[in-house]
Amino acid sequence: MTESAPERIMALGRKDAVLPADAPPGELRIILYREGVPSREVATFAEVDEALTAEPASVAWIALTEPNRAQVEEAAGHFDLPHLAVEDAIVAHQRPKIETYGDTLFVALRPTVYDEEQERLRVGELHVFGTRSLVVTLRHGVGPDLGRIRTRLAEHANLRERGTLGIVYAVLDRVVDDYAPAVAGLQEDVDEVENQVFNEEKGVSRRIYRLMREVIILQRAVDPLGEILNELTGRWERSEGEARGGLIAYLRDVADHVAAIRERVDGFRQLLQDIMAVESSLVDQAQNEVMRKVSSWGGILVVPTLISSVYGMNIAPRPGFHWLFTWPLTLAAMALVSFLLYVVFRRNGWL
Repeated sequence: MTESAPERIMALGRKDAVLPADAPPGELRIILYREGVPSREVATFAEVDEALTAEPASVAWIALTEPNRAQVEEAAGHFDLPHLAVEDAIVAHQRPKIETYGDTLFVALRPTVYDEEQERLRVGELHVFGTRSLVVTLRHGVGPDLGRIRTRLAEHANLRERGTLGIVYAVLDRVVDDYAPAVAGLQEDVDEVENQVFNEEKGVSRRIYRLMREVIILQRAVDPLGEILNELTGRWERSEGEARGGLIAYLRDVADHVAAIRERVDGFRQLLQDIMAVESSLVDQAQNEVMRKVSSWGGILVVPTLISSVYGMNIAPRPGFHWLFTWPLTLAAMALVSFLLYVVFRRNGWL
């Protein structure tokens, strides 16, 4: 591997993002497709070269799950994958994007899984390299079930017949479909926290903040997909051949799903902001209620305190201090004024 690309230091500033060289190797599966039909599975990259040389019309799908750095570099060197894209795959923590390097297409995706118990969105990363006869997928963390994608390809001839483009589309469509459970889980939690706020339950602010953070994470994973799909659609519209043109309708269907997810995620963010504002207003209102009560009782107690302080001053007694009715009249005045203040504050709703 030659000198590092700028992405090595730009990937969210994480020094631990680079795949360690001493990590255990990940799972490797290589499936060969001949005329759109899965023909066999091989174990090494050399067997892929032999099969593609013997049968130029064949297509190979190399799926690496949790690969270490050595595996990524071996695949990159063996199949001459673009250096900058390989650096992205090694560094990881990339923003979803699409790049073209000559005849090689590179797509970075962020699949997600929502943990409803912890109310936490787990985000993985999926890198897809596509050439005329080869697809290489590198999955880090959570991601789509590649077995389900292979089953779909086996069941739908219209996808298999489109070669590597059909595989790229199937992977992208599976990632987008997997956002639906995450959106549904967030919807339930947002509805719950909304009810908690209007029921004036305590400690809701922290949950609102957590959900807001998860919504932002999902938004960062979904928003760039519109740009990716527009680029793919435009690229394939400008291309020739029925195999490419036939995928436009499929891509537009995925784009509709992405648009619907983005609308719901944007709605979650706005709704949580409104819920946070309501929660803050209710907290302020509760604090104001407490302050009114404290102020009211303070006003009630200040009158007898003022009167009693006159008699407690360290000065010589004046005429009337030793009068027979001074003590009971003073107590009566304290009680009467305090009672009148209590009635006034009670009537105004301060007590």
